[in-house]
Amino acid sequence: MYMNVIKSRYYWYIFSLILTVASIVYIALGGLKLSIDFTGGSIIELEFAGNRPASSEVVSAISPSIVETATIVPVGDNMMSIRTEALDEDKHQQLLAKVNEVVDEQTKVDELRFDSIGPVIGNELKTKSLWSIFFVLVFIISYIAFVFRKVSYPIPSWKYGMAAIVALAHDVVIVTGFFAFLGYHFNIQIDVLFVTAMLTLLGFSVHDTIVTFDRIRENLPKMHGTDFATVVNVSLEQTIVRSVNTSMTTFLAVFAVYLFGGETTKHFTLTLLAGLIFGTYSSLFIASPLLYSWMSTKKN
Repeated sequence: MYMNVIKSRYYWYIFSLILTVASIVYIALGGLKLSIDFTGGSIIELEFAGNRPASSEVVSAISPSIVETATIVPVGDNMMSIRTEALDEDKHQQLLAKVNEVVDEQTKVDELRFDSIGPVIGNELKTKSLWSIFFVLVFIISYIAFVFRKVSYPIPSWKYGMAAIVALAHDVVIVTGFFAFLGYHFNIQIDVLFVTAMLTLLGFSVHDTIVTFDRIRENLPKMHGTDFATVVNVSLEQTIVRSVNTSMTTFLAVFAVYLFGGETTKHFTLTLLAGLIFGTYSSLFIASPLLYSWMSTKKN
């Protein structure tokens, strides 16, 4: 065998534990920055027919005289997105006036969008997002337990579902921690698209996990009398090339969207890219080895 994941499983566990702890630390430090989708606030999108001012100039002009904090995101070549706390119409007009003051006389400023989200709606979105992730995890473990219901040896079928959930929880925590790291150091915020990306990567990750579990199920009767560690390792060897190739082709497609797509999809695609990496890793080196670890613990 050219690899033995089972023998080296503790190295993978330690690596995952380090990443998980680092993620939790950054989340605890308040690194995860929520956008106005979750906290409430206003977003203004402007188009400049001429020279677009620097983000720092706009921030200096509008903060703190009009708003306490403002997040400026350049979009394309001549657009700008401004995210602030909730603005009434008076402050909205004051902000537009300040922006017009920092552009040259030849530049025309057009407002393309002005939306406000109240804190009640933001909290409702946050609650629904958490519930959606929770229900996805419940449905996944139920589905896997049902599909593998006839596999009772050497470990019960429900543990296949639990192993998949541990791997998925690993992905969720680490990807969230990655964005907490970005938020802590670069003030990058997460929005509803982040939740969409997380749900997408959960589906992709569990797909890889089920492929490996299914191969284990097929190999158990074929390799009757062989110890479970060998069965798991052989199954991983038979599926690893497929999993890596599938993830790599998907990664390249998403990476192209990240490079050449619009500014509004940057964080969405970045979440998918991180999820593809950690999802593939957890499917191969966390979920399946956990089955053996639980079985050997039960024997002892």
